[in-house]
Amino acid sequence: MMAKHGKRYQAASERRDGSKVYGPREALQIVKEAASAKFDETVDAVVRLNVDPRHADQIVRGTVNLPHGTGKSIRVLAIAAGDKAREAREAGADQVGTEFIEKIQQGWLDFDAVVATPDTMREVGKLGRILGPRGLMPTPKAGTVTQDIGRAVKELKAGRIEFRVDKTGNVHAPIGKASFDLDKLEENLQGFMDAVLRARPAAAKGGYVRGVSVSSTMGPGVRIEPAGFRKTA
Repeated sequence: MMAKHGKRYQAASERRDGSKVYGPREALQIVKEAASAKFDETVDAVVRLNVDPRHADQIVRGTVNLPHGTGKSIRVLAIAAGDKAREAREAGADQVGTEFIEKIQQGWLDFDAVVATPDTMREVGKLGRILGPRGLMPTPKAGTVTQDIGRAVKELKAGRIEFRVDKTGNVHAPIGKASFDLDKLEENLQGFMDAVLRARPAAAKGGYVRGVSVSSTMGPGVRIEPAGFRKTA
């Protein structure tokens, strides 16, 4: 049974041809025009990849600093001590300290991102079952386990995002707000796509990007012709 959508969604759907693929700028313009909620909707991008995430050598993951940020205020927890704790605090971390490891074990999750110094990872590793499923576990590959913790905090606060392919072969990411200028949304989308293309695993065969779409929080998806993005690989 198909889900029923509200009047706003139906009106937004009428702004785009569901059987058509658009250029990035045109698609984003449709998304902006269709965003009619009473709050500033997030604009999301979804990339369908030709990979099999069941195989470790076909996992796609990475980070990207969006040129214009996501428009969202990110609450950053820094797990560090001594001089590194002071460095994280000065960089703008919202919460700093090793005592938060125990708080998380007790159920506290009032943050959007976590960074940690390597010397704390023996204890932070115990949080894997809690943070892992939520995509919050710090890792060296994502740049969230680092001695340069001040820089990591600043990048997260400025709009650095982490992405990872899900079990269906899709990668999702927020690329801004509906209130953003069209140019900024387009540049953020291009920055995200460049990062996804750079993250292509060697084991991926054939066409890597199968499809791209963008949507706002309350709006329908608008499909984008992926060929242009493939050229930037």
